[in-house]
Amino acid sequence: MFNYHNYEVKLACGATDLRKSINGLCEIVMTSFKLEPRERILFGFCNKRRNLVKILVWEDNGFWIHLKRLERGKVIWPEFLDGELTMELGIEDFYNLLRAPGISQKVKRKEVWKKP
Repeated sequence: MFNYHNYEVKLACGATDLRKSINGLCEIVMTSFKLEPRERILFGFCNKRRNLVKILVWEDNGFWIHLKRLERGKVIWPEFLDGELTMELGIEDFYNLLRAPGISQKVKRKEVWKKP
């Protein structure tokens, strides 16, 4: 159970309305990904604020939905590029994306002023 090392990973680029449950996410998989949701694939979705990630996956005889909510920071999630609605990732890259979200930090620097 929960051994997804032999699974592919597909991400929905941009923001997804994460109020959707299994049926709504399956519809996105069939229309945007052009794939059958029951394949050995982890389908990843992220909200607009980049603090929630949902993963839809078929295992044995039913669907799982995994949800991660970040308390701080934001997930670095792919945007739409050149009309691409989806992105493929390796499983290790996906784990790293979820484990170490990018945290926006202000860089402190001194401005140097020259007298005219």
